[in-house]
Amino acid sequence: MTRLPITKTPKVYVGGAFIRSESARVFPLQDAAGNFFGNIPQCTRKDLRNAVEAAAKAGPGWAKRTAYNRGQILYRLAEMLEARRAELIGSLTMFGAVQADAARGVDAAVDRLIYYAGWADKYEQVLGSVNPVAAPYFNFTVTEPMGVIGVIAPDVPPLLGLISLVAPAIVSGNTVVALVSEKFPYPSILLGEMLATSDLPGGVVNLLTGFRKELVPTFATHTHLRAIVGAVGAADRKALELGAADSVKRTHFVDPDATDWLADTAQGLEAIRDTLEFKTTWHPVGA
Repeated sequence: MTRLPITKTPKVYVGGAFIRSESARVFPLQDAAGNFFGNIPQCTRKDLRNAVEAAAKAGPGWAKRTAYNRGQILYRLAEMLEARRAELIGSLTMFGAVQADAARGVDAAVDRLIYYAGWADKYEQVLGSVNPVAAPYFNFTVTEPMGVIGVIAPDVPPLLGLISLVAPAIVSGNTVVALVSEKFPYPSILLGEMLATSDLPGGVVNLLTGFRKELVPTFATHTHLRAIVGAVGAADRKALELGAADSVKRTHFVDPDATDWLADTAQGLEAIRDTLEFKTTWHPVGA
């Protein structure tokens, strides 16, 4: 018997649930051949605010997890990407990526998660310190997560670029609200499906689809976002830096056109440090 295939209704992953935009707006997505693929949620400023609330609620519990446990969870997520490797490659080639490039990008995304999972219980020993002081005090510095981090992913590569920015933020106990690739959002929607069935608590990573021109100003001025990291052009960077200065949040941006996301330089301890705060404690020695 002939049957009609069940077409997918893409949704964004926010607060551990799959949602449509609160405005019910969508925008059409076409494949590389120009065929209609699906309607993607066009998230609004209200969706962004809701996502920040979900991230803030999930933050304390995630920050209290042991570093070892956070590393295990990132490793488990990498396993899930590996298991759905063919589907992820297909989600990239469907929208114009060359097969070999798509395969390299997915493999690099898996490896990047493993890389940061390995740092989970090690970055504190490198970034923290015991400080010599010429006084009867014991002085030491430890790291703490900043809180809710805004992430703005590059359009290309849509999956590897997103994971390269999200993984170093969450491995240290932060939560994330991420605006995914505007041109190629579907691989990030698949990532949301994997997050939902992984061990990562709901609300730790929240993914939004939509237009940068609508959401970047709110990312810049939202006072509960403690930092913004992203791959943005000059115009968006200026808007984000001005808004961040007003609300006193940290920013770290890379040039999306000059970054080689496959290179070792696209990962490192510095990316973890960008979303950490440092607390120094003085403790008296002796009576």
